[in-house]
Amino acid sequence: MKERGRGRRNLAGQLLLAHPALKDPNFKRTVVLMSVNNKEGSLGVVLNRPLGKTLADYNRDFTFGPLAQVPVYRGGPVATDQMLFVAWRWIAAEGAFQLQFGLEPDKAGDVAAQKDYTLRAFLGYSGWSAGQLENEMKHNTWFVAPVDTDVIGTNDGVALWRVVLGALDPELKLLADEPEDPAVN
Repeated sequence: MKERGRGRRNLAGQLLLAHPALKDPNFKRTVVLMSVNNKEGSLGVVLNRPLGKTLADYNRDFTFGPLAQVPVYRGGPVATDQMLFVAWRWIAAEGAFQLQFGLEPDKAGDVAAQKDYTLRAFLGYSGWSAGQLENEMKHNTWFVAPVDTDVIGTNDGVALWRVVLGALDPELKLLADEPEDPAVN
């Protein structure tokens, strides 16, 4: 991670992209949307691990409510028995990305009614203790990219990782496009 001036770079509101060589099954070929990054630690959710279910499929309590069609994702390896609601939108007039992380179900229902938000439910989250993520960044485990709502809204799964990583650098695009098993190349 490159430092800017004397302060540390804040990754909140950015995307972390797993290095193609990262083999940890929790983070292999993942895109993490960061919410918190401070001296106490870091927190985000994996954007590209859809479970192929909506909230109504996952829990019958949501069947007839405003959250029924919200897709469910695996947010990370921490607290996988907890559900987090995360919403985001691009505010063109302000040139700003707005992130709402950890919404209560009632608030998530209100956000679901607003068509300019993307709303997702995540089982678990990705978390790092104080200094852990910074150490991983020093070892080039992660790449950082700004959020492009067009890209994250139209791609999912490993395709999202490939598109965002490939947009950073042509060499990374080659690495991202390599098959998981070189024997099938």
